[in-house]
Amino acid sequence: MTQDNIQLLIDKRYPDPDGGELLGVPIQRIVIEESLAGHEADLVRDTDLTGTLAVVSDPRTREAMGDRIARAVASVGTVMPVRLGDRPHADGETVDILETQTRHCDALIAVGSGTINDLCKYAAARLNKPYVVFATAPSMNGYTSANAAITVEGHKKSFPATTPAGVFIDLSVFAAAPPRMIQAGLGDSSCRSTAQIDWLLSHHLLDTPYRGAPFVLLADDEPGLLEEPSALMRGDLAAMRRLARTLILSGLGMTLCGGSQPASQGEHLISHYIDMVAPADRRETLHGEQVAVTTLTMARLQESLLTSREPPELGPTPVTRKDIIAHFGPEVGEACWQELEQKSLTPDDVEPFNQRLAGKWNDIVADCESAAVGWRRLQAVLAAAGAPTQPAAIAADGDLYANAVRHARELRNRYTFLDLAGDAGELARHASAPS
Repeated sequence: MTQDNIQLLIDKRYPDPDGGELLGVPIQRIVIEESLAGHEADLVRDTDLTGTLAVVSDPRTREAMGDRIARAVASVGTVMPVRLGDRPHADGETVDILETQTRHCDALIAVGSGTINDLCKYAAARLNKPYVVFATAPSMNGYTSANAAITVEGHKKSFPATTPAGVFIDLSVFAAAPPRMIQAGLGDSSCRSTAQIDWLLSHHLLDTPYRGAPFVLLADDEPGLLEEPSALMRGDLAAMRRLARTLILSGLGMTLCGGSQPASQGEHLISHYIDMVAPADRRETLHGEQVAVTTLTMARLQESLLTSREPPELGPTPVTRKDIIAHFGPEVGEACWQELEQKSLTPDDVEPFNQRLAGKWNDIVADCESAAVGWRRLQAVLAAAGAPTQPAAIAADGDLYANAVRHARELRNRYTFLDLAGDAGELARHASAPS
């Protein structure tokens, strides 16, 4: 088999496109095969996990793969099944429960996708224990990242977490996953361009450190994924391999950068807002389904601003601490204000910031256009796979979605096109998804 960039990263021999030393990641094995049947124990053994092994699953992932993994790894160590409830949440309370249940184990084996992987990697970090993951669905890009998305006291945050010792993907299991989870993975992959463009904007305007490596890693696999989205839904294993590689490489890009910048920008802030403020009885949606819709909004917003010959004219940030606390409540509002205040424009900031924006505008446009995938093409790709493209499809139409677009930038000190549009008075007209 021809050695590719995933293996080069594992071997710590990937040439840094940004001009640094050879790059590597702290992961021992990444295996993507049509079937892993009969090889599960060897995969775990190769990552040096021994002793008491906590095999963590929920009812759905246990049926998909969990029971099979527990039986197989009994030859490697003492298996302690950890059975989470139906539809567990990646929140602080569940992390506490998982940490208590696995405290006396030597390692964790996550069997699942987004929620279970995040819970295990964060619990493993708090317990200073290794973990591996047997992925059950191509629903998100966090399998190889070194951060976990955990909701704490109503505020969704990204926390440093343990990188898995091994990531094991059985493409036949992926292909058998519920269609929504496959569509969600495509949705989570669709934001590469909007995240890169937001990061480039921050780099040009605020001198935020930027790296090209995460995007060079994806350059060979993304085009094929965008060309054949409908093949994913037919169970085509070659298409599923492209999606799996894209998700793995996206996570590796985050690991290389030590943060989520290359894969989570304005589109994820909008999605996070929806998670935070949606009513409790709202229909359940998947993270990647939401990102599919919010990516289209960000791509349209970015394209609208970038196609102008002149940069937008910014004014002072129109949002005050009082506004945010009134919107989010005192506790979450205060936390949001501390984030927004760091990037807000005061009246004294406006003139020098506009001058910098004008001086950088041509470079911003050139770099961002080279990274862009037009929002209409993204919409066509998502629609071809049956993925959501409208707020109603993620139970977030009306005021909920409009408020998400208007207020998402208040959640985190990460400068994106939401901030540029907000301070230019342009956010209101983008407060709906493309039609």
